[in-house]
Amino acid sequence: MRGNDLPKLEDVARLAGVSTATVSRCLNSPGQVVSKTREKVLNAVNELGYLPNSNARALAANRSNIIGAIIPTMENSIFASGLQAFQEVLNGAGFDLLVASSSYDQGTEEKQIRSLVSRGAEGLFLIGTDRSSAIYDFLNERNVPFVVSWSHHSSGKRREAGHFVGFDNRAAMQEMTEKVISFGHRRVALISGILKNNNRSVERVAGYTKAVEDANLPVHVYESPFDFDAATEVFKSIMKDVDPPTAVVCNNDVLAAASVLAAKALGLRVPEDISITGFDDIQLASVVEPHLTTVRVPHRRMGADAAKSLIRQISNDAGFENIKLETRIVERASLAQPRAHVIKI
Repeated sequence: MRGNDLPKLEDVARLAGVSTATVSRCLNSPGQVVSKTREKVLNAVNELGYLPNSNARALAANRSNIIGAIIPTMENSIFASGLQAFQEVLNGAGFDLLVASSSYDQGTEEKQIRSLVSRGAEGLFLIGTDRSSAIYDFLNERNVPFVVSWSHHSSGKRREAGHFVGFDNRAAMQEMTEKVISFGHRRVALISGILKNNNRSVERVAGYTKAVEDANLPVHVYESPFDFDAATEVFKSIMKDVDPPTAVVCNNDVLAAASVLAAKALGLRVPEDISITGFDDIQLASVVEPHLTTVRVPHRRMGADAAKSLIRQISNDAGFENIKLETRIVERASLAQPRAHVIKI
């Protein structure tokens, strides 16, 4: 080797005193090489710092062992534990993971899907169902397996929209709202995340609406970006209404935590003056004071099961899969019965 040239297969073979074919067998099928020879080759690999050309190997095998994942945002931890479990299962099966973030923009996500496929991704992990039929056609025409998570399709018939590993967002939010109403609240507002290109938020709004309408209560839905500052301002505006709510249910724990902080800034006590609930049960829910009553989503199991489903598809070992996971309410200190008199700001 000269200068800054990277070590090549031939350099390893020369140093180990074997043929390039033997080096290749040692790296790709070590069980076919006697231990003494294998040790010499591995010592040479370590001494030279040689890295196999994964692109060339993938091309020869017509495999990349790459999986792509596109999540809506990396700015909070809602998707983190699920993605971690997804990666752990993939790594155990010999796959590498490439991750992109769409910022809740459908056009950006579609560009990322095309880019990952062009880079040889053997399968894709996607969040939710809001994307054009053209991109589904793109994936199906190329036989690219994909799994849709954080959502569940109740009919179980949408094969063209991928395999599902998720939960019923609508039912989970309906159950939470019914829980709040059962505490005696009759003015219940919802702070939702952005609804555009976000079927999870749309479904949660539908669940909230069903619960309050069934109880003959008014519907109050407020939309907010998924960040603390915006949610804080939305909460403050809600509490300035002529007839403010006694409880606020939120589409995720980030919005709920921001609401708790906003309530305190307004001089309100949680839950004595205002009850607040979240959704997801990320770590933040048990750190904010008071701890949040929230919907526990099985993030890690969802990520692990999504990876297993995708591996089965890539191995041609799976029919259509529509896996529904269960959520549950975790009751903590942020929910209580309403005061006799509403606090007005």
